[in-house]
Amino acid sequence: MLKCSTRPAESSLHESGTTREKGLARMLNALAEPTRLSVFDMLMEGIQCNCEIAQRLGLSLSLISHHMRVLRQVGLVRSERDPDDARWIYYSIDRQALVQLDQEMRHLLDASRIQPRVPSCGPRAKATVEG
Repeated sequence: MLKCSTRPAESSLHESGTTREKGLARMLNALAEPTRLSVFDMLMEGIQCNCEIAQRLGLSLSLISHHMRVLRQVGLVRSERDPDDARWIYYSIDRQALVQLDQEMRHLLDASRIQPRVPSCGPRAKATVEG
């Protein structure tokens, strides 16, 4: 009987279900929504009040709050209430999360990682004979 040879798994995002993979997928999913991407882009300019974001995007405060909640839940955005008037909320990018996202995306999209195919199964694979 022929048996396919296998290569040891490399440490990468390909490890199905890792915490790293799930975290990156959650962040990308949050940014995949066009309004949240616009909000994120605005926050890259600096700290913004929820009313400033709503006014710039022409959206209601409740809708901005919804999008901010999603961005906060995935760790991309921080919020802080004004110490003198808690009705005012200021949002900013979580710099540590941004650095992590940047590193993960650079790794994921690094074209130098693409290697020629080394078949581990199929007709071109090195087969071993079981005895």
